[in-house]
Amino acid sequence: MVQKRNVLEHLTRDELISIADAFDVHVQDRRSKEKLVDAVVASRSATLAEVLPSYSRDRLKDLCRALHLDDGGREKAVLVARLAGGKASEPPAPSRANGARRAAPEQVELALGEKLTRDRLERHLWSAADILRGSIDSSDYKNFIFGLLFLKRLSDRFHEEVEALKGVPNTNPEDPDEHDFFVPKRARWSELQKVESQVGEALNKAASALEEVNPQLEGVLAGIDFNDERKLGDAKNRDEVLGKLVQHFSKLSLKNADLSEPDMLGRAYEYLIEKFADDAGKKGGEFYTPRMVVRLIVELLEPRAGMRICDPTAGSGGMLIECAHYLGRHGQNPKDLSLYGQEKNLGTWAICKMNMLLHGLPDARIEKGDTIRDPKLRDGEGLMVFDRVIANPPFSLDEWGRKEAETDRYRRFRFGVPPNTKGDLAFVQHMIATTNKTGKVGVVMPHGVLFRGAAEGEIRKGMLQEDLVEAVVGLPTNLFYGTGIPAAVLVLNRSKAAGRKKKVLVVDASKEFGPGTNQNRLREEDVNRIVTTFRAFKNVDKYAQVISLDEIEKNEYNLNISRYLETTGQVEKVDVAHALQKLRELESRREQAAARMNAYLKELGYDA
Repeated sequence: MVQKRNVLEHLTRDELISIADAFDVHVQDRRSKEKLVDAVVASRSATLAEVLPSYSRDRLKDLCRALHLDDGGREKAVLVARLAGGKASEPPAPSRANGARRAAPEQVELALGEKLTRDRLERHLWSAADILRGSIDSSDYKNFIFGLLFLKRLSDRFHEEVEALKGVPNTNPEDPDEHDFFVPKRARWSELQKVESQVGEALNKAASALEEVNPQLEGVLAGIDFNDERKLGDAKNRDEVLGKLVQHFSKLSLKNADLSEPDMLGRAYEYLIEKFADDAGKKGGEFYTPRMVVRLIVELLEPRAGMRICDPTAGSGGMLIECAHYLGRHGQNPKDLSLYGQEKNLGTWAICKMNMLLHGLPDARIEKGDTIRDPKLRDGEGLMVFDRVIANPPFSLDEWGRKEAETDRYRRFRFGVPPNTKGDLAFVQHMIATTNKTGKVGVVMPHGVLFRGAAEGEIRKGMLQEDLVEAVVGLPTNLFYGTGIPAAVLVLNRSKAAGRKKKVLVVDASKEFGPGTNQNRLREEDVNRIVTTFRAFKNVDKYAQVISLDEIEKNEYNLNISRYLETTGQVEKVDVAHALQKLRELESRREQAAARMNAYLKELGYDA
């Protein structure tokens, strides 16, 4: 049986420190790995069942192999269970045919000329990950797969356009002006298929050539180094792995004519992002918000055709794309929106740009940079303003930019400057400052912003006094990758309807969800109930309550949901006089019983 200490001894010092911080484990000397292991072993809260689910599947497999456990299985829960209570086995013997090399993954075969369905495309794309899985961390290999998918799509679409132009008089199919994206010869898939050595270098040159002739792609592929020795190994290994990936993608035709649905590639890309987030565990929260949470916020904001919409912490772009999907579901043109965003992480920014392009939203403007320290979406000397601002900022971000906020040239922080260790309300104030006079904000926040005092209390008070807060929706725990803490959706409105002025709707949706293996999830019926309740703006027993600002003021502007909404069962009324009478009767009977017992003891010769 594998012991907790055995597993912990195979963790790095940094991993052990992260566990100690997460579970408030006191360690005498954090510089000593031995002391860290001893402290975590002694902790009752930091069990393996609690600690391990935050690790990526690749890391869990590494630990299984190090402890001579079976590392098979696609589900992280299986690996966690194996490590948390598995039995050790002998190290597997290497195959004689290929040493310890992993077998090639099963691939999805497609018949020539067959229309590609979304299900088959998704399975084929995910099986591409099997070629890299086990070699590098999923937080790294997603970039290679996204990059190759993008190269293949651009090349196939270019070839399709060339074929269509061949029958058009007075046109040159090789004229860059005739194409949405011109693909130079060295970047065409037919050329990449011919490469047998230095495949990584060929892919890098293809990416550079694409960016050089297509200014709108600048930086999108530059962050992916297909020749990275640290991640892909030596030249021989790089050629083998990348060669397999190229041939894997060669089995697919990504021309429009070969896809069974118009937006299929974009949907498949979203599927990949979600799968990578699940695979990456804690790191997944850095670039992905669960799909139904995104849908909930968009449904609450009700974007309309012609609007300007912004996500200041865009991640992989899911919230902006869902706004386009919302229009499509309501019979409007999904492209009749002006989409804007900013993302700090350059790798995630590139994923977002590719996501927009694969969804047919090339005009979306996604800027690189820190939204608080250096907002890039400017209009002359001021900030651009939008009809809808939507975001899932990082929870309680430390070192978020307080120093810069104190002298902010755009005067975004007029309600106050949040503490240095919690940037939540800095992002909220930025969103308010970039919303026009009739605009709305939808944002995910940790529950702490509802009740924390000091500077955050003053900021919350200012927002409430200006009657900006329209609704607070408490969500279930463990919805988000990287954190199990409960969160809430805040809906802010700069132009409330008359019947909603000086009122806030508080909704407790924390108990309605579908349980999952690693993450809980909102179901469609959960989202529909929240949205219906918000639109009705009425009390619902033990679920929703409309609160006046006068009542909130009496509670010192505390928005803690439990303060306004009784969600527990009805407490039985107690008749105090009857209860006291019953108590006296029981006491009298006890005294009588004690007297009888003492009499019996005395008869037996014992002193009472």
